[in-house]
Amino acid sequence: MESYPLQEKVMNEICLIPLEKLNAVYDIIHFFRVGLERSKSDTNKILEFAGCWKDMPDEKFNSFTKEIGERRKQAFLSRER
Repeated sequence: MESYPLQEKVMNEICLIPLEKLNAVYDIIHFFRVGLERSKSDTNKILEFAGCWKDMPDEKFNSFTKEIGERRKQAFLSRER
């Protein structure tokens, strides 16, 4: 496996960390990686809906988006209190 300069720098830094602190470093790296995977998964879920309203007539779509805007306003108004 070919290593990249930044990966080498990171690995060198990890090698300099005392053994008793490696668990904390592992937790940070692991949760960061899992977060990236989760973010990618969420994006794919959102993209499943792409184009689902493409056959909706313009008038109905405009009414739909207006209603969404009104509901969001109401939701955020209740948060400000």
